[in-house]
Amino acid sequence: MMKYIPYAQQWIEEEDIEEVKEVLKGDWLTTGPKVDEFEEKFAEFVDSRYAVAVSSGTAALHAASFAAGINEGNEAIVPPMTFAASANCVLYQGGRPVFVDIDKKTYNIDPDKIESKINEKTEAIIPVDYTGQPCEIDRVMEIAEKHDLTVIEDSSHALGATYKDKKIGSIADMSVFSFHPVKHITTGEGGMITTDSKELYDKLKQFRNHGITKDEDELQKDDAGPWFYEQQYLGYNYRLNDMQCALGISQLNKIDRFLKRRKEIAESYTEFFDDLRGVVSPYQNDHSESAWHLYVIRLNLEELIVDRRKIFNEFLDKELGVQVHYIPVYYHPYYRELGYEKGLCPNSEWLYERIISIPLYPKMSDEDVEEVKKRIRSVIEKYQK
Repeated sequence: MMKYIPYAQQWIEEEDIEEVKEVLKGDWLTTGPKVDEFEEKFAEFVDSRYAVAVSSGTAALHAASFAAGINEGNEAIVPPMTFAASANCVLYQGGRPVFVDIDKKTYNIDPDKIESKINEKTEAIIPVDYTGQPCEIDRVMEIAEKHDLTVIEDSSHALGATYKDKKIGSIADMSVFSFHPVKHITTGEGGMITTDSKELYDKLKQFRNHGITKDEDELQKDDAGPWFYEQQYLGYNYRLNDMQCALGISQLNKIDRFLKRRKEIAESYTEFFDDLRGVVSPYQNDHSESAWHLYVIRLNLEELIVDRRKIFNEFLDKELGVQVHYIPVYYHPYYRELGYEKGLCPNSEWLYERIISIPLYPKMSDEDVEEVKKRIRSVIEKYQK
């Protein structure tokens, strides 16, 4: 029987389990010392001043949108080739996402198309580091500074990536990360926001805890007792617990090994696809280093006699856990009901018809990688013109 190879998978080892067990034996299960430790270690890894742990990548995006001041009547710019959460976070705050098309080469937001979408309602830009390759974040920051906008970099794919020798997580006003099991490290579910701004940091910490503060310097009531706390705005319970953070710390200790293995697999794939007609490997900028969350192939349909769906189904038949990342956000029925229509971002729509994500995760053996290549070749060569 053919072995099933998923597109992604967590890698939990014995030391990860032991770290979680130690927390279970201790005094803290919810928000305790492991949360602070995880935040400090994470901030150090990405070269940021602050890090705020939350319950998911989506919660991180929501918290960042709140801290950025997005609210009813505002707009925020976002590319459509992303998971819906990158745009949903704007809707959560009562704002409206404005979709800006991607660069056909990098698949990231095209900086040349951003300024034409900026108006007096624009509050933020939310670029996405698609598949782990950093967007042109310096260009985005320049545009944002010119128009006094906040940049929330959705770096959920890009933990460990660098842009012009700077760590992703240290450049934008806020950077958002995800710890879902398919990401570079996992806490089961979880997320993180990094920033160098003390003002944003304070807002983020309060937002994840119902909008409540006990900080004497922040309280509006004078002479409050030591028990006193205030809810100063509507926040949420977006806290991450000590059990998850213990796992996150253990996983973060292995991030360099995980990143190295992802890069090895990606380089092996690229060398292989460069010699397989009908498939285009992902382009990489020479001034950035991808974290390789996903390996997305693009089918050159002009060299094949079938469409993407036929290829995709045959990959599934060969026990490859392939995916498509992503359906353009505004294709979803909910967004159509909000008035978004097809045709908004032609490059994104063109790309969507051609892409397939293939297996890539550090736990893959060399035999797994070679098996993926073998199965893909058998399908593609069958349908070459």
